[in-house]
Amino acid sequence: QVQLVESGGGSVQPGGSLRLSCTASGNVRDIYLTRWHRQAPGKSREYVASITNTDDPDYAASVKGRFTISRDNAKTTTYLQMNSLGPDDTAVYYCNADTRIGVIWGQGIQVTVSS
Repeated sequence: QVQLVESGGGSVQPGGSLRLSCTASGNVRDIYLTRWHRQAPGKSREYVASITNTDDPDYAASVKGRFTISRDNAKTTTYLQMNSLGPDDTAVYYCNADTRIGVIWGQGIQVTVSS
């Protein structure tokens, strides 16, 4: 079984940066792809970015050019570097992964962009 834990959230001013981390434990070799989603207050959860187990990234149009998804050399931690943050990026960010037994989700972490 895979477990995912997010970290690195918090509050930042508009134009600032944050880096989120998603650390996987358990049967990490079962992970095919890791994604980030986010859910803003009163809105549906939306896709943000993903990275395959061959390190191919993909981004939603709303974050392309501002966010970068990557993994560490051990392939156990997925990062989401977020630059040029704006109020519309305020949301709970969730890490999730496709695994051999299905999709696993982390608990989510708050990101607040406010002056």
